[in-house]
Order: sequence, then structure tokens, then C-alpha cells
Amino acid sequence: MNWIQHPVILQGKKVKLVPLENAHFGELLEVAKDEKIWEHISINGADGDRLLLHLKSAVLKRATAEQYPFTVIDVKTNKIIGSTLFHNIYPEHRKLEIGWTWYDPAYWRTGYNRECKLLLLTYCFETLKTVRVQLQTDENNHRSRTAILGIGATFEGILRKERIRANGVLRNTAMYSIIDDEWGRVKEDLSPALPKREGEVE
Repeated sequence: MNWIQHPVILQGKKVKLVPLENAHFGELLEVAKDEKIWEHISINGADGDRLLLHLKSAVLKRATAEQYPFTVIDVKTNKIIGSTLFHNIYPEHRKLEIGWTWYDPAYWRTGYNRECKLLLLTYCFETLKTVRVQLQTDENNHRSRTAILGIGATFEGILRKERIRANGVLRNTAMYSIIDDEWGRVKEDLSPALPKREGEVE
């Protein structure tokens, strides 16, 4: 039996996360044409063929419990604005990773990512009973690193030459995590009813 019971649908005031399906590919490919999205990501998703392969692979890997991909939808407009997924899933260790998160740049620094992460983390810690959720990003992706710290994750270190990007550049990866002991504090800080902590950004 899979640890993550399909279908998982998560909804807040701003965003709704639904399982990625083939029917979403067209809209996602349109959103992904903005090159800014892919500056620090291992693939260039502005290349439609490459992104389509990645999306199809994610759907297939859901069937084998390797990944659980989501499409992110703007609740107000019902517009698809990006994608995210669970991967590096280890139910025997009650841990997984939230990754491959990308959005239409029009939604950057608007609170959508904050709510998306609250929905995902709530599901992880309160439904799956994870003990560890990790997140990672390119060492040079300062916007992403600030956002990860902003949701309450702890910086654990740099994995040197952790992967080779599509353009051949070696990437150092910054690793972060949230563990179950911290979830109460993180959830309280992420609550939309409460003010952000000083210096926090999306």
C-alpha cells in the first residue's frame, strides 16, 4: 500500500493543489515559457519538449510511489500557476522532500508559495506523520533560499557538486529541513492569520 493515498487534494484561500494529470500539461507548458523560472533549476522548462518529458515522468513515478506531483491552481481565477511535488519518499523512515516547485513569476512574493507550503507541510506532518521534510535549492538561488528560511526551515549545509545542470554547470545544493519537533512552531508562524516574522519574504 502506498504511503501517500491517491488522490490528494489540498485547498487554502489562495491556492488549490490537485494531482498532476495529463490534461494539465498544455497550461503548464504555457506558464513555463518564462525563462526567469528556470534560472536556477536543473532543467530548462522553457524548452517545452524537455518539460513535457519531466511532467510525464512525474505522473508515471506517482504510480510507483517514487513521486507525488501536484498542479497548483489559483483559487480565485481557477488558473494553473505552477507545479510542485513530493519526492525522495521513504515511508520506512517517515521522511520525504518537497521539491520541483515553480510558479508563474506573476505569483512570486504574493503569499501563494507561503500557503502552498503550509498545505503541503500540514499534510506531511498531520496526515503522513512524517518526522522529517527536507527542501533543497541551488546554492546561488538566493530568492529560493530566503523563501525556504521564511517558511521556518533550518539550513543544514551545502552539498558540493551535488548535480550537473542541463547546461553542464556543476551545482552546489543548499539543504534545509523541518522536523516533527518543530512543526508546531512552523505551523503557527505560517498561519495566514498571524504576521510574518521580521525580514521574512515569500
